[in-house]
Amino acid sequence: MSKVFVIDQSKRPLNPIHSAQARQLLRNKKAAVYRQFPFTLILKESRIESRVSSLRLKIDPGAKFTGLALVDDVSGEVVFAAELKHRGFAIRDSLTSRRQLRRGRRARKTRYRQPRFLNRTRPLGWLAPSLQSRVDNIKTWVKKLRKFVLVEAISQELVRFDMQLMCNPDIQGKEYQQGTLAGYETREYLQGKVG
Repeated sequence: MSKVFVIDQSKRPLNPIHSAQARQLLRNKKAAVYRQFPFTLILKESRIESRVSSLRLKIDPGAKFTGLALVDDVSGEVVFAAELKHRGFAIRDSLTSRRQLRRGRRARKTRYRQPRFLNRTRPLGWLAPSLQSRVDNIKTWVKKLRKFVLVEAISQELVRFDMQLMCNPDIQGKEYQQGTLAGYETREYLQGKVG
């Protein structure tokens, strides 16, 4: 269960609290709602807190969804968990639609248009818009969470799967190049002469 973030009057992060404590603070008018998502309270009175515990932000990136979790390393408790939905595929589709409309306009019998083809230079470190959107989305949420909690460290899960190794644990070196169609010509395979 996610806890509720709390900040003091100076907007400094305090320890996240249980939702029951948050309800009690709101009922007693000792705090006000600062942000709806992630749900954050701002205290109306100054509260002296001895030690604010630092948390670890864990990120599990994916093509469609990215998982975010704030974990207390000492107790192992998950303080906050969320799932980000990326717009990458929607961006790709809208760019494709825009490209098709543009080509349709240029193909029509309209006034003479001077050809332009040398204006396609990309800056260093360029990313595709769908990927850039994903990176920016994660960065925005990391900044947002760091405002409300004391984040000590950030961990990111980077996993690559070796499908051939999963099927054959003894595979090495050149064996990766010798698949099920090794020794057959592409033409023979397409004509149906194989096995």
